Amino acid sequence: MAERERSIHEMLKDTPSMNDSCGAVHTGTEGGSSMVVGIGLCGSVSSHSIGVVAGGGGGAGVSVGGPFNAPNSLPLRNHSAPTTPMSPTSPTCSGNGMILTSADGSGSLIRTSASKIDSIKNWSISTYKCTRQIMLEKLGKSQRTVDSELEAQIEQLRETQRKYLSILRLTRAFSSHFQHVVVSQHALADSFADLAQKNPELQKEFTCNAETQRNLTKNGELLLNALNFFISSVNTLCNKTIDDTLLTIRQYETARIEFDAYRMDLENSKPEITQSATALEETQRSYAQHKDQYEKLRSDVAVKMQFLDENRIKVMHKQLILLHNAIAAYFSGNAMALESTLKQFNIKLKSPNAVTGSWLEQ
Repeated sequence: MAERERSIHEMLKDTPSMNDSCGAVHTGTEGGSSMVVGIGLCGSVSSHSIGVVAGGGGGAGVSVGGPFNAPNSLPLRNHSAPTTPMSPTSPTCSGNGMILTSADGSGSLIRTSASKIDSIKNWSISTYKCTRQIMLEKLGKSQRTVDSELEAQIEQLRETQRKYLSILRLTRAFSSHFQHVVVSQHALADSFADLAQKNPELQKEFTCNAETQRNLTKNGELLLNALNFFISSVNTLCNKTIDDTLLTIRQYETARIEFDAYRMDLENSKPEITQSATALEETQRSYAQHKDQYEKLRSDVAVKMQFLDENRIKVMHKQLILLHNAIAAYFSGNAMALESTLKQFNIKLKSPNAVTGSWLEQ
């Protein structure tokens, strides 16, 4: 037993370390023999060799190999495919942990970052200047650019919109209440007609009342169509046409504040002798730019308000005539005049009790 242990220790001393041969398998036998099996890849997949070397106690050995000499170990490499394809513009990581970019992508990345930083910087400066200008105007420490005629027209437009919205709200309430009246008249006509069939002694009276309610229902539906047409037209005028002009007016007011802010900066920078020429030129350039924008928007507001006033008069003239004729014809009992009024304005007749068809039928 002792001799066997000594022989095993001697074989272990003769074998190479794990660091020297990573791809070889070493086996030992009791008699001191050893076998080494090596698999090597040489250059490509097709050129490979397998070698087996067996050694016994007498020093004899057999070697079987391919056309090339095979190494006794394989290098440990990662042959797996990358999870993401490498693009020419994708950043790579160097050995010291620094991120490197290709020559094509580095310039665009730097330009994008610089443009974002510049836009944020300009926005911050403009916001600060405008906020300061608004506070100084409220405190009475700064003079604002005033166009008295244009501002009077803007205030009149806003007042007109408020009044039209009030008319629109009241007309909607009137239409809603009147629709309930028409629905009640329709139900009452059905009840009278049913009672006329069940009460022969009062059939004439019930039939007369049923016909009256049906006529009122028919005329009421015509008036409802006229009211809905009036509501739709005034709603478009108030919430779309006038709102579009007011949006341009809000842009004009913002441009006016920016213009006054940069104008005040230019006025305050003139007495300063220590200011550089570059900074003064930049201030003058910003002032000229905002002045041009302010004048352009002021011209746009004046043109839009002129067209809006003409369109408003035209639309309201038509709608007021429609509303007057329809209400007068209904409450005077003139059904023919009511129908002719709706035909005059090309209003499609819709019954409040009618079931809306599918989109294919429409």
